Amino acid sequence: MKNILLALDLKPSDQQLIMQAKSLASKFKSKIWIIHITAPEPDFVGYEVGPEYIRQSRADELRAEHKHLHKIMDDFRQASIDAEGLLIQGPTVEMIEKEVEKLNIDLLIIGSHRHGFLYETFVGHTSIKMIKKLSIPILIVPADE
Repeated sequence: MKNILLALDLKPSDQQLIMQAKSLASKFKSKIWIIHITAPEPDFVGYEVGPEYIRQSRADELRAEHKHLHKIMDDFRQASIDAEGLLIQGPTVEMIEKEVEKLNIDLLIIGSHRHGFLYETFVGHTSIKMIKKLSIPILIVPADE
């Protein structure tokens, strides 16, 4: 297990995932790739169109997410674990699938959130979609919310 991909929401519940990733990376001397998939740009907000305050608000969100990701990377590095962070915009399942292939990932660690029946029916569950799409082992850690 040379490469582990850790998919985070950048929420407090990520601590359980981080602990699992640290444990596995230490045991197997793996590199950790920390990925956060952020919401894509709204269609009406480009670099040249849309109100300035909306573009600025989105830029502030991205900067905060980037800073948070770097804190997590530094935490891994302080534990002597090789870690890289990726902040990517787009649809979650497709972006993770693309990075798994590109980075030659051996294990994916993701969290599982509890949602209601209607959410599951109409939106689906990311963990289930990942299991169906990927051919690598996936560690699903229940998230306490």
